[in-house]
Amino acid sequence: MTEWSIHEVSRRSGVTTRTLRHYDDIGILAPTRTGANGYRYYGAEALVRLQRILLLRDLGLALGDIAEVVDAQQDPAAALRTHIGWLRSEQARLARQIAAVESTIRAWEGGESTMNDDMFDGFDHTVYKDEVEQRWGAEAYASSDAWWRSLGAEQQSAWKDATAELARAWAAAAESGIAPGSTAAQALAERHVTWLRAIPGTPAHEGDAALKPYVLGLAEMYVADPRFAANYATSAGGNGGAEFVRDALTEYVTTRL
Repeated sequence: MTEWSIHEVSRRSGVTTRTLRHYDDIGILAPTRTGANGYRYYGAEALVRLQRILLLRDLGLALGDIAEVVDAQQDPAAALRTHIGWLRSEQARLARQIAAVESTIRAWEGGESTMNDDMFDGFDHTVYKDEVEQRWGAEAYASSDAWWRSLGAEQQSAWKDATAELARAWAAAAESGIAPGSTAAQALAERHVTWLRAIPGTPAHEGDAALKPYVLGLAEMYVADPRFAANYATSAGGNGGAEFVRDALTEYVTTRL
């Protein structure tokens, strides 16, 4: 079996020998063997693991989260195929950024208006990145972000439209005066939970165990956070719409899940 010394791995990967030793010390990447002289040697399996670690590190995951992700997927080939999906979505995003910037340059040099529909295509949509990572962890953010980037422009647009339509349906239901526990409101609550389940990286997507506390927490946040409350605003103003959504979701998860 071919093996490479820690210095050779460092030279080829760009990871310092000090970092490689640190990875060994914390248990995230052990060498294949340690020679009698104390030198670390890495075989093919260790190198594949290092590649996966570096890919996840580039996604912004902390080392503790990286270790959990790498250990959870024992099939390196399957894991790397997932990474390829992330990389291709990132490649597509960068290509859109390049095209947007080139368009801006042409408009600027030609004396045209620089503001157009594609000016910010491919730029950061992760305004809640820190908040998501703080609430649910870096892996949750990375999973949902990779899923979103994997969608094409039409799919992203369709998802946004469906989300906006759901919010309008909630606002209309709240204005109609029906009770949160009514059949119509509970049908909306079921639809809302189904929508949450479809988002990778969220507790709702991972299974039923964490679903109830997750939905209850979100329901309260819809009222407490003005950013979310605005999505369900009614013509009467105030937080009435968000409170209706909260009460309907609370009724749904406590009586039907």
